[in-house]
Amino acid sequence: MLDENTRNAIALKRFSLISPVINGQVDNNMQYYISVTKEPIEMPHYGLKRYSPKTLESWYCDYLKNGIDGLKPSPRGDKGKYRVIPDQLSEKIINMRLKYPKAPGSVIYEMLLKDRVFEHNDISMSSFYRFLRSVPQQIKEKEAETSELKRFSHQYINELWQTDLAYGPYIYDGNKRKITYLLAIIDDAARFVPHAQFYFSQGFESLRHLFKEAVMKKGVPTLLYTDNGKIYRSQQFEYICASIGCTLIHAKPFAANSKGKIERFFLSVRQRFLSCIETDKIKDIDELNKRFWAWLDTEYHKKPHSSLDGVTPLEYYMSQIDRIKLIENPETLTEKFFYRVKRKIKHDATFTIDKILYETDQKFASCEMEVRYEPEWLEQENKNVLLFKDDKKVGEARQVNFHENAHVKRKGSKNFNSLEKKIILAGDESKSSFQTISFANMEDTLKYV
Repeated sequence: MLDENTRNAIALKRFSLISPVINGQVDNNMQYYISVTKEPIEMPHYGLKRYSPKTLESWYCDYLKNGIDGLKPSPRGDKGKYRVIPDQLSEKIINMRLKYPKAPGSVIYEMLLKDRVFEHNDISMSSFYRFLRSVPQQIKEKEAETSELKRFSHQYINELWQTDLAYGPYIYDGNKRKITYLLAIIDDAARFVPHAQFYFSQGFESLRHLFKEAVMKKGVPTLLYTDNGKIYRSQQFEYICASIGCTLIHAKPFAANSKGKIERFFLSVRQRFLSCIETDKIKDIDELNKRFWAWLDTEYHKKPHSSLDGVTPLEYYMSQIDRIKLIENPETLTEKFFYRVKRKIKHDATFTIDKILYETDQKFASCEMEVRYEPEWLEQENKNVLLFKDDKKVGEARQVNFHENAHVKRKGSKNFNSLEKKIILAGDESKSSFQTISFANMEDTLKYV
């Protein structure tokens, strides 16, 4: 059974294969499909597998129809049913494969039979081979990247964006001074900066906010070029890029010259901006960013650039403004940037996110769900997070209000009306004497029953 992470990985791999067609980088779609499918393709979960050109064309159609979710494998029809190879036996097969990675499948099959791990009648050779192909293989990365940029300096805006981070100054955060990080995105052709900002964190949330702001202001880039940092290789970020139609590519390790444009921008920031401000007099990070954005708009973008033949980054960018693909619906963009986490709903229909307890409908108890949300929603008690199952929204969950829950009547619980009837039958025949009774707690109530 494919879990959600595996399905996402398969969708991202399929997207990487059809992204040159999506981005208009090939002249003939079918010729491209034929060239790609000449050799077996390494696919997550399935391993090396041959595909036909028509299969890639179907992936392309699925993407146009349903976006990145359309590239996910459909959930199995026999999901949850008995399998030929149980979990305990599959672990032993995997361990044997890892122990003898170069041994043929037939040899491993005979070794397991010899060790009486299973009998010949229990698992057929064909079933064994099908399972063996699903075992993750430890394959070394190829030295030559197949998606190599032939011409690094692009001619048109929004064809390629570069992103990276640099260490900033220490700034007050309340009463303490903390180090800041400058995260920036630069357009490869125009040297224009769609968005850059100082943050107190260099984690994924800062990258997500940076990229979302850049896309909202300047449209969707064809390619996004990053280094090999953990935040850039997270599946969350890969999925965001694929969902908006952007291809995420990574620089080769230790190839600093491949990120020359963004590094040159950071040098300009240090020499022409940070060197001219007194960080001790900046009260908080918001003031630092306001000063930085003012410098970016009035000086950097309007200063002639030597590599642009004396044209300013702003002039170059505005000369091709018709090439920008803006997001028409901001709400749709927000949905594509949602956080996605897996949660197992407990028997009482609750689960936690960042130590915050949420509750949902009882019908979802003991089910595994994908929870999607914006980080700021966790700070809003009245904001619900969204529940998805097999890429379909099935419900919502709200933060638990313990005070309100104390007064909620549960199904099957006895209310005071039923207790009152019981008291009247068991006590004095005069109903008026019981209408004036006020019970402080359940213990006092039970004394009269």
